[in-house]
Amino acid sequence: MIRKAFVMKVYPDKHEEYEQKHRDIWPELVTALRHHGAKNYSIFLDPSTSMLFAYVEIENEKTWEQLAQTEVNQKWWRYMEPLMETNSDNSPVTVNLNEVFHMD
Repeated sequence: MIRKAFVMKVYPDKHEEYEQKHRDIWPELVTALRHHGAKNYSIFLDPSTSMLFAYVEIENEKTWEQLAQTEVNQKWWRYMEPLMETNSDNSPVTVNLNEVFHMD
């Protein structure tokens, strides 16, 4: 299992909408995430900075990266684009974090 962590940024006035959209996450997106090896996926919000911290466990980097090309993922990015900082392809701007400590 590969542990991944990264940060993103939601716009300050979009916290509630961001949370609501994740409460109502599309079942087909959850299926795609699982199909691409994602397990134990969480996103946390620091309201004081609007920073999102995401943690996911994946089986394989290549399989995980292929998720970005799926139709449902592309649709989700377009759906979320008004709420957060994004790249020109609507993907969220992310900063990957390096693991420095882990305890089971």
